[in-house]
Amino acid sequence: MNIVLSTLNAKYIHTNIALRYLKSFAKPEFEPIIAEYTIKDPSFNIVSEIYQKHPDVVGFSCYIWNIEETIRVIRMLKKVSPNTTIILGGPEVSYDVHDWLRRIKEVDYIIMGEGEYSFKQLLFYLKGDIPLEDVPGICYLKDNKVVIHPQPKKVDLREMPSPYRFEEDIPDIPKRISYIETSRGCPFSCQFCLSSIEVGVRYFSREKIKDEIRYLMSKGAKTIKFVDRTFNISRSYAMEMFQFLIDEHEPGVVFQFEITADIMRPEVIQFLNDNAPKGLFRFEIGVQSTNDLTNELVKRRQNFEKLSRTVTMVKEGGKIDQHLDLIAGLPEEDYASFRQTFNDVFAMRPEELQLGFLKLLRGTGLRLQAQQFGYEYVDMAPYEIFANNLLTFDDILRIKQAEDVLEKYWNDHRMDRTVEYLVTEVFESPFDFFQEFGTYWEERAWSRIGHQLEDLFNRLLLFLHDRGSVNLEFVTSLMQLDYLAVQQFQPRKIWWDKRVASDVSKKLLQQLRENPAIAGEEFASFQLNEKELYKHTLLVPFSLDYEALENGELTAQNGYLLTYFRKDEKPYFTTISSSLIS
Repeated sequence: MNIVLSTLNAKYIHTNIALRYLKSFAKPEFEPIIAEYTIKDPSFNIVSEIYQKHPDVVGFSCYIWNIEETIRVIRMLKKVSPNTTIILGGPEVSYDVHDWLRRIKEVDYIIMGEGEYSFKQLLFYLKGDIPLEDVPGICYLKDNKVVIHPQPKKVDLREMPSPYRFEEDIPDIPKRISYIETSRGCPFSCQFCLSSIEVGVRYFSREKIKDEIRYLMSKGAKTIKFVDRTFNISRSYAMEMFQFLIDEHEPGVVFQFEITADIMRPEVIQFLNDNAPKGLFRFEIGVQSTNDLTNELVKRRQNFEKLSRTVTMVKEGGKIDQHLDLIAGLPEEDYASFRQTFNDVFAMRPEELQLGFLKLLRGTGLRLQAQQFGYEYVDMAPYEIFANNLLTFDDILRIKQAEDVLEKYWNDHRMDRTVEYLVTEVFESPFDFFQEFGTYWEERAWSRIGHQLEDLFNRLLLFLHDRGSVNLEFVTSLMQLDYLAVQQFQPRKIWWDKRVASDVSKKLLQQLRENPAIAGEEFASFQLNEKELYKHTLLVPFSLDYEALENGELTAQNGYLLTYFRKDEKPYFTTISSSLIS
């Protein structure tokens, strides 16, 4: 029996761990072939490849990001291969199975929930070894009526076979994200999340997990992401794993975790600050909202004071980047409340702040309460909301505009100094900056055209010029500094208009040759010859004192910014007073 396990990933760098668990569990009686694609691949090409494998059975792993593309593939595949049995599984089809079976007539069976045991038993039935009644956790149409079989007993995760040891995966391990699952289930009951439906948390064997991580690193894995919904629910387990990863990590590897920040003890953070190499760990933290009533309505227990303590301690440690999530559109959070949530969280200056929008996922409590809160949403994956009883579609669109520039100007960290100045000294709050600029960006249709790095600087400067009430000389100086700070070589083109006059530049460089100490003792220690001075330094008009700026002070100074570009190192900066050439 030829069995193909397939899915459409969001990106090529992703791997589907679910298919690999199904394959490892099905062995040795069955030998499924894994065929992964992306949602960008043409449906015809996917169908052609699967068809040429002559499958008797094809199983698709379904999620909100791939279900519509998967349906197109299924319908085409059934036309060219009508005798192929098609099975669906995954979180997107595990709920509302009546709808799926009637909508996708080409589907023969749907596996609900955890699928390893049910899938293998279904293969035994298709092979003719057991009756259909002995296959648990599946649903199908019989005489146009939906038949649902009871769920099987949960598998013992400690006995699960490895999903990582397939030879065909080895060449791709260094090029893709490796996903590690150390537990299943979630102790919390957030009504917007599918993880709240499974009661209790079950763990895999710790020693086996460690062996899997060693194996992946030995094969060149660079990014290993833990998919546990709350990695640190058990402090002893988290500490053991952190210590293991610190002790045995390979150079260049990064481990990502989803953590619940308000339950992380200060001594755990201090341990990481003291012992973890910089860049080894990355935390993803779901904040979602700081509105107490909102959190209560979605059954989300969260102590924002403790969460803030954790995020702040981690940030001060300087070892671990943090990605924080917000969700716009939760119950009883209107535009003003969401603005407050955003500002509360941005005050911690996370390395990344993702501004997401509520999706009413199938099976979640919030979807069942949609009418109560006046939700209007797209009845097609990913089920994103249009509005609710407090948030209009206009509000949603405005927040989306803020999200667009948040990604470009904060999460990409192209001009941190500039943004920090604007959100603290110019605009009433951080949210107001991103909102006003996002609306300005959309009004000029910039979201529909491409941009280069220089365009981001010019567009921000144009926005601030048109808005007024801002010291453009200060802002331009900060933007120049941000732009030059990421360059390894003197840029071929610069985006600002004001340049140093050639006679002034010539005089300054001559003085630097004669007395390099005027640019600081460190600059003098570089001992640059004339050629190096002209080739690797840049002078630009500057309105601030760089040394004061590095100490957190914004001090006006009429002069020049000297930048010395050093290969494989950050540029050296200093400011030179214009009085030197008066």
